Amino acid sequence: MKAYFLGTNGWYDTNTGNTVCTLLDTKDSYIIFDAGNGFYKIDRYIKTDKPINLFLSHFHLDHVSGLHILAKFNFKQGLDIYGPAGLKRLFKEVINAPYSMPIKQLKMPVRLHEVNSRSLLPAGIEYKPLKHSSVCYGYRVEKEGKTVAYCTDTGVCRNLLSLACAADLLIAECSFKQGQKNLAWPHLNPESAGKIAKDAKAKKLVLVHFDAEIYRDLAQRKQAAQLARKFFREAIFGYDNLQLKI
Repeated sequence: MKAYFLGTNGWYDTNTGNTVCTLLDTKDSYIIFDAGNGFYKIDRYIKTDKPINLFLSHFHLDHVSGLHILAKFNFKQGLDIYGPAGLKRLFKEVINAPYSMPIKQLKMPVRLHEVNSRSLLPAGIEYKPLKHSSVCYGYRVEKEGKTVAYCTDTGVCRNLLSLACAADLLIAECSFKQGQKNLAWPHLNPESAGKIAKDAKAKKLVLVHFDAEIYRDLAQRKQAAQLARKFFREAIFGYDNLQLKI
């Protein structure tokens, strides 16, 4: 299994990176987490006819803005998109005329799945609600004897710890800097991300979703990883086009 970090910014694009998108290449499928502006890069890595599943955490624009690029792709197996309630409304009101090409006019089939407690997700995938200003899901993938947890945007909560439990790779946000917090708009900072990875007994932590206004360059991301390592030694910072074998 390999992970490709196609976008690692939160909020907006900068010279440091695109907004969030991560691709997992597994033996039986491609798994994409979020569709920020880094989403346009997925065809660099999707080269076979395995199923493609996109999991949206929530509908803030930095996590869905890349969906207007769907017209670029022509994967013959099509694309299955999973997300919280409101996914179909998103494609009716935003990813639709006059703002974008309607999915019925795309070159490939796109199938929408609103996730709830009755949903049947692809094998090896589970979700839990996280702590954010709107409904937001974190995801956990168990495939090939490995576990990957993807958790953004969120404050510290029980479900975050559960999703990260014993993960081989925890992909967690780091929107805030040391000591920063906002109870009305929950996010993690380096210390809280490191503590979660430690408490969950994860094996590796990659920090992503760096607030573009707060983290202006990679040097500041490096400092965040150093702070996280005070609590969890195997913490690194994510950057666009980073590749990891899991």
